[in-house]
Amino acid sequence: MELLIAFVESVMRVSVPLLFAAYGGLISERSGLANVALEGQLLLSAFVAAATVALTQNAWVGLGAGIVAGGLGGAVFGWTSVKSRADHIVIGIAFNMLIAGLIPTVCRAWFGVTGGTPQLQRDARFTSDISFFLAAVLVGGILWWALQSTRWGLRLKAAGDRPEALTVQGVSAGWVRIQASTLCGLVVGIGGVNLSLCQGSGYIREMAGGRGFIALAAIIFGGWRPVQTGLACLLFAVADAVQTMLQGKSIFDLAIPNSIVQIIPYVATLLLLAFRRSMMSAPSAINKPV
Repeated sequence: MELLIAFVESVMRVSVPLLFAAYGGLISERSGLANVALEGQLLLSAFVAAATVALTQNAWVGLGAGIVAGGLGGAVFGWTSVKSRADHIVIGIAFNMLIAGLIPTVCRAWFGVTGGTPQLQRDARFTSDISFFLAAVLVGGILWWALQSTRWGLRLKAAGDRPEALTVQGVSAGWVRIQASTLCGLVVGIGGVNLSLCQGSGYIREMAGGRGFIALAAIIFGGWRPVQTGLACLLFAVADAVQTMLQGKSIFDLAIPNSIVQIIPYVATLLLLAFRRSMMSAPSAINKPV
């Protein structure tokens, strides 16, 4: 029983940044922005949150700073994608590279090291993974309702499927996409804060560990729908929790190399995408200029 409880807690902890990144990315993608910048947004919000707490010793100030940083990152990505009319994938990759290179430079200027922020004391961090998990579930529920029952949701889906329909109504599809990208960054920012102020004791280099890309895979596997995307995140979290529990263990008296165990979540991601069967395809106007 204790092993089962520990496993469930591990799944919830691992799933939190995935859920926030996936729900944020879903907002962006349904508006027509192909968002591969989720990894950079996670890193940006995680760093800003940890750096703020290192300077203020206040976790709530760090939470606000991390969310705002994520929103600003999303706004920059959305504005650049819409105004430049360039390929969103290229812009997203450039955004990730910019953040990955900028953070060590800022770390060096502020803290004298490039590896990350100083280690934060326990009383300057959040300790409840359950609270973040429940918040992620709440965000997923609100997103499901909003896409189905609100004018905002209808406009968001129209921007991704039929942007010309918005133009006829006098609504700017580009502005809808920029708003969606900004909201995406705010949501992803909560996941970044969880990484550095709850799961970690500060920011360390590349601490997102590919979670932004796994979240994007969850969106695709979930058919760009909130409930299915959330379930996909939980599946990936289960795979990650399994690899954590298998590290250092042996099966049938055979020791399993950690390097093999650690690739389980990524193999699971590839297998799920390879065998994906969904009745819903990507938004028809995704990665197309408006």
